[in-house]
Amino acid sequence: MHRAAPSASLVFALPEYSGMQQRLCAAGHEPGELQIEAFPDGERYMRIASEVDGRDVVLLGGTISDAATLMMFDLACALVRYGARRLTLLVPYYGYATMERAVHRGEVVTAKTRAALLSAIPPACYGNRIFLLDLHAEGIPHYFEGGLTAFHVYAKPVLREVITRVGGDDFVLACTDAGRAKWVESLANDVGVTAAFVFKRRLSGDRTEVSALDAQVQGKRVVIYDDMIRTGGSLLGAARAYRDAGATSLAAVATHGLFPGESFKKIQDSGLFDAIVCTDSHPRAQALAAQGLTVEPVAQLFLPFL
Repeated sequence: MHRAAPSASLVFALPEYSGMQQRLCAAGHEPGELQIEAFPDGERYMRIASEVDGRDVVLLGGTISDAATLMMFDLACALVRYGARRLTLLVPYYGYATMERAVHRGEVVTAKTRAALLSAIPPACYGNRIFLLDLHAEGIPHYFEGGLTAFHVYAKPVLREVITRVGGDDFVLACTDAGRAKWVESLANDVGVTAAFVFKRRLSGDRTEVSALDAQVQGKRVVIYDDMIRTGGSLLGAARAYRDAGATSLAAVATHGLFPGESFKKIQDSGLFDAIVCTDSHPRAQALAAQGLTVEPVAQLFLPFL
């Protein structure tokens, strides 16, 4: 028989998200303990060291790699097996979000196959939920099925404050391509500034070219927002276009900062930006905080749902 669940949730986290776990628990939730070890051949030993029977359980992590995705799946299945009353997955960064549809025949829609994997987690008696932050494509929550209900959480409360802070008294909010125009226009309306757009064409997987610009940025500070910065190619191309159109200074704000390899250094070394800000949705951002990246926490966005 299940015990009555306490009001506080028991919060487990993948190792990369231990900092966010601490912030959630500082707000009144209880940390769950995991034992994770690696065998010499690369396999993992995992043990849930906290009692979960009859508890509302949260598992925090991102699909930041194939290994992390499988770890989330394995742990979630075990949490249900050991009696979690309700299972809540918090996924600040959902990987492969740009592969949400097939453009060419034979392409794998990885965003959908990842959703199918997580949807296969056995249902807890009070159900399974997944909360995803600032998805690249609005339709992704519909890929989750069965006993897993998906919710799209927006980082607007954090972004509005950040954009206003780095923008100052008079600025234009801009985007890196027209595909994000509606989202940037909505943010611009929220903070009471003008929106600016560039149009680009993709030359390769990491190279784009600005083909047109719709902006009145002459003599203005420009804050460029994008939901995700990977290598920074699109960001740098847009920044140069705004600078050439007369912008006096530039800042960059993103929800998800991936910055593989030397990407962040390349953006810094361009000399285009006096501020680069992203949230802690991806663990790479925390690793770069000491190198000049400003990192904003987003744990508070998930608290109302726990």
